[in-house]
Amino acid sequence: MTRIVALMLSLGLLAGTSMPVVAAETTHLKLYTTMGDFDTVKDDLNIAITGRGFVVDHISHISAMLDRTGKDLGTTKTVYGKAESLQFCSATVSRRMMEADPTNIVFCPYIIVLYTLPLDPKTVYVGYRRPLPVGTEASKASLKAVEDLLDGIVKEALNIK
Repeated sequence: MTRIVALMLSLGLLAGTSMPVVAAETTHLKLYTTMGDFDTVKDDLNIAITGRGFVVDHISHISAMLDRTGKDLGTTKTVYGKAESLQFCSATVSRRMMEADPTNIVFCPYIIVLYTLPLDPKTVYVGYRRPLPVGTEASKASLKAVEDLLDGIVKEALNIK
């Protein structure tokens, strides 16, 4: 079980709930769940990202990497059914964020993850790391804009109002 899921279970956010589920706002991540097909959810995320004029510049095939390297490491535990991350950036939002504080570069690029667990391939988890509101008021406002952007993309993809 992933640390994220273990955290969410310990907070009681996944047990016995229906879709979609929103992770606690006070954590380092925001995590939604939906029932469906992994590839369809991934396509919907791509549409939500590219529909805003952004380009997904990298897709990490996390489950495939873990499966491949697990053999080399002598472990056979399957962590995910499928797991990928989509990486992209926004020139406008990122520029504002880094103009407010050059150290905000650590929050770029933006990454949205999606995954299923081995025993539950129809529950798709979709989430992102929440940018911590740090620095000056301008910095905090720019980081809030990043989180709003990420949350809006995920909500659009999952058809959450």
